[in-house]
Amino acid sequence: MFSMMEAARLEALHLAEDPASGLKAVIAIHNTRFGPALGGCRYLAYADEQSAIGDAIRLAQGMSYKAALAGIDHGGGKAVIIRPAHLQSRAALFEAFGRFIETLNGRYITAIDSGTSSADMDCIAQYTNHATSTTSEGDPSPHTALGVFAGIRATAQARLGSDDLEGLRVAVQGLGNVGFALAEALHAAGVELLVSDLDAGRVQLAVEQLGAHPITSDALLTTPCDILAPCGLGGVLNAQTVAHLRCAAVAGAANNQLASPEVADQLEARGILYAPDYVLNAGGLIYVALRHRGEELPAITAHLAQISRRLTEIYAHAQAEKRSPARVADYLAEGLLYRT
Repeated sequence: MFSMMEAARLEALHLAEDPASGLKAVIAIHNTRFGPALGGCRYLAYADEQSAIGDAIRLAQGMSYKAALAGIDHGGGKAVIIRPAHLQSRAALFEAFGRFIETLNGRYITAIDSGTSSADMDCIAQYTNHATSTTSEGDPSPHTALGVFAGIRATAQARLGSDDLEGLRVAVQGLGNVGFALAEALHAAGVELLVSDLDAGRVQLAVEQLGAHPITSDALLTTPCDILAPCGLGGVLNAQTVAHLRCAAVAGAANNQLASPEVADQLEARGILYAPDYVLNAGGLIYVALRHRGEELPAITAHLAQISRRLTEIYAHAQAEKRSPARVADYLAEGLLYRT
């Protein structure tokens, strides 16, 4: 466990168990140089406890990089709750998690993530002030999608020479809250949509409402398109899948899209422009951070514009240095987090 923490440069790892509610939770705090750690809470089934801990550590590191390049006064953290096989009361479980967060004295602020909802955050908020994306604060998903859409336009400008998306073919993998909102924005911009999701109902909705073309999840990665937008879970880009991509760029909302750092170099070698995921999908983090400190929507929307500007800056560095944008983004983030 300590070797995992050292490799990720993690500040702290907190574990909690509450037999009465069934809570088994991990909170990873990666970096608090710029402020308290902020990051979502996942509620998922894991193969084992080590997998849950590894997930929390990896995601917390990504949140630190995301927060640093988004220019908000927060560090990165992540929480994972291992979903029990048998649950008596979901509310009681999240209330217990709220009490756990309160013991950290403000070093970590939670938010919704895979498997959690604003209703869950409401339960947590009964026992701590260090929770955001509650029912009153609102769902950050539309703002994540808004930032990704702006980033896709910046990516099209950098790779295809224009930020006008009309007529482009964009393949959206994953139609959850963010993926579907992104698909709606792309449709409004005149994009030809290719979509896939494990939920056939979400695919059918995109076909009926957005005129999307349904593609199986396996086939989507090898289907010709201008831009591939991974919007599901991470790790979709590996040595095998990248070898068969038929797109000009990859720009999507999913966290941890690269199975390893070397995959970024493989994309670069193939001439496929990669939008670093934690830069592109920072809209949700920006929204929850600014809402939590009381900012109004116009200020939040103005801050979201920094996503495309930062991405354009990274693309310029990458082109000048002949390096992957992912490597450039990591270098810039690490400079802010670790170098004086």
